[in-house]
Amino acid sequence: MSDDGLHDDFSARAIVHGQGLSWAPSPMPGVWRKRLERSGPAEAGRVTSIVRYEPGSRFRAHPHPEGEEILVLEGVFSDHTGDHGPGSYLINPEGFEHAPFSEPGCVILVKLRQHPGEGRRTIRVDAGDEACWKPHPEVAGARWVPLHDEPGWPERMHLLELPAGTRLPRVRFPRGEELFVLEGSYADEHGTYGRHSWTRHPPGSTHQLHTDAGCRLYVKKGHL
Repeated sequence: MSDDGLHDDFSARAIVHGQGLSWAPSPMPGVWRKRLERSGPAEAGRVTSIVRYEPGSRFRAHPHPEGEEILVLEGVFSDHTGDHGPGSYLINPEGFEHAPFSEPGCVILVKLRQHPGEGRRTIRVDAGDEACWKPHPEVAGARWVPLHDEPGWPERMHLLELPAGTRLPRVRFPRGEELFVLEGSYADEHGTYGRHSWTRHPPGSTHQLHTDAGCRLYVKKGHL
């Protein structure tokens, strides 16, 4: 745990309601961020953030040691690999370099230095395409989009859509879990979480999720 970190004790549950945070400037003009967690140096550590690009803004070229994970929430995020609209999911592996920008503006969820390892795959999933959403194999009425399940690596990521009135059984997370609310809201015994709320449940913890209104979630497991 670093002295100047943010929610950097991975043995503790972390809860952040992103809608209630103020935008803070990044090192680049026109690019703003809301940090959800950070450990290590201020501009070179492990971090999870909501980032907003104003129309026409851009970031200087930079590498991504230990990888980068992006989910486009609004607008269009671009770099030399293409234009990525709402629902686009990107994993840029260790060693990837780019100079990202957004002509119309965008809001993205970004996770830096959380995908280490040489030889890992570049991943692109267009979850904005409804054809990507499939019936969930275990939860009645739910749909999901698998995002990452790479042999030899522990983390698993997917998007999950739960219909109104869903109540899931209590689940234990041997290696932790993160949830980020894309749409709607859900609740558990620890609280209620609306749009852009982020929670991290430590290894060995449990919770029981339910949603009255329905929700879409980003889910990450097995990485803590």
